[in-house]
Amino acid sequence: MESAPPTSASPAPARDDVQPCHNETLDRFLTGLVTGIPILALGIVGWQLWNSLLHVSDLIVLAIMYVITCLGITVGFHRLFTHRSFKTGPRTRGVLAVMGMMAIEGPVISWVADHRKHHAFSDHEGDPHSPHLHGHGLKGALHGLFHAHVGWIFMHDQRGSHDRYAPDLQDDPVVSWANGKFFYWVLLGLALPFGLGWLIGGSLATALTGLLWGGAVRMLLLHHVTYSINSICHVFGRKAYESDDESRNVGWLALFSMGESWHNNHHAFPTSAHHGLRWYQVDLSALVIRGMERVGLAWDVVRPSAERMAAKQR
Repeated sequence: MESAPPTSASPAPARDDVQPCHNETLDRFLTGLVTGIPILALGIVGWQLWNSLLHVSDLIVLAIMYVITCLGITVGFHRLFTHRSFKTGPRTRGVLAVMGMMAIEGPVISWVADHRKHHAFSDHEGDPHSPHLHGHGLKGALHGLFHAHVGWIFMHDQRGSHDRYAPDLQDDPVVSWANGKFFYWVLLGLALPFGLGWLIGGSLATALTGLLWGGAVRMLLLHHVTYSINSICHVFGRKAYESDDESRNVGWLALFSMGESWHNNHHAFPTSAHHGLRWYQVDLSALVIRGMERVGLAWDVVRPSAERMAAKQR
């Protein structure tokens, strides 16, 4: 398994391509907390399971919070804000922005700028999280996978410039306002599972375990599913369509990622609201967008034509 070197035709990043980080040490510390605390929480989960203290309410809270925050990332951050694969009104944009930021994967404008830069330089120099730019052989492949999965979030040398990659969101009053309140949405993403645990389970104990499962465990699951799109889906799997990168379709991740792991489909047709392009390709995010369209919350939904799909099929 060798890392693919950049081609001679690779686009070169511009000098204004990178978003400056004004306090890199603090950013890395906070990123480390968000990454590490959910892993440490597994110790409490193990103790809870060993002592048969798992409540049904814990799993209900986990499911509710996972669905809310995952859709915030997949439907909101990715398909709406990054690729503009459909249009919606200001209230819905605001709700989707908040849902995505409750996932604690960063402010919406930063997330979008990084992802648009990823598409501009996918698997070439300038891509913030390609696994294919870190040497050859097994060592290079493992280094690349680690970098693409989690290492890149601690780095700031290739993060997408907000002015260059997300000026439309900076000019959007709803998104810009929500982006500036990121810390409050993080707190909301932790307060909700605490409150749901209390409401469903009826005690302070279930509120605390609701926070554990709907907060820490949910973060661990969702973050690593998201990270797997950057790492696993650029190394393993199948290329169904021609694309100028190493994106792959990984079917077993489709349910957990709500359709994001049909990643080669996505890179072949990046503005498509549907990533699952075949009847058997599970894409819950596309179903949500279709439902929004039917009730008038989404319009101008982008779908690739059969002719375009046939032209790019491998």
